[in-house]
Amino acid sequence: MWYYQSKKNDTGVIDKLSELAQRYPTRGFDEYYLKIRREGLKWNRKRVLRVCRAMKLSLRRKHKKRIIKRIKQPLETPKELNECWSIDFMSDTLTDVRKLRVLNVIDDCNREALAIQAGLSYPARALVETLENFKQEIGTPKSIRCDNGPEYISKTFANWCKKTL
Repeated sequence: MWYYQSKKNDTGVIDKLSELAQRYPTRGFDEYYLKIRREGLKWNRKRVLRVCRAMKLSLRRKHKKRIIKRIKQPLETPKELNECWSIDFMSDTLTDVRKLRVLNVIDDCNREALAIQAGLSYPARALVETLENFKQEIGTPKSIRCDNGPEYISKTFANWCKKTL
C-alpha cells in the first residue's frame, strides 16, 4: 500500500510567526500576515493561518466586563415642599444644527416645575447662578437629585452643594 506523504515544510513560517509573536505579543494574525506580506514573502494566507492556529497564537477576543446589577429601590416621594428637588437637562437641535439645552428644576413633593430655562450652552457656573437665585426666592432643598451630566460632576457645582446643602 502506498500512502500520501505530505511535503509541507513550514519551518520558515513557524520561525517568522514566532519572531513576530515575540516582537508584537498583543497583535493578532491579521497584523502578522500583513507584516509578512510587506517583507515580500509570498506565503498563502491559508497556510500562514493554519500554522498560526497550530502554534496557538490566536488571541482571545476581549469581552466587556459585566457590571454588577444593583438592587433597584423605588424612589421615595417627599412629604413636604423643598425637601428634594430633581434637576435635569433636555436638549434638542435647531435647524442651523446648534444645540438647545433646557434646564428643568422640579420639586418632587408636588411635581411643580420651579424653573424651565433654555440656552444654547448651560455651563455649571450658570447652573449655580440659577440655584443661587432660588436660594434667595424660595430657599434651598434638603437634597438635590440629578444624573452624572458634565454640569453636575463639575467642581463648581460640587463646591456649591457642600457650601449650601
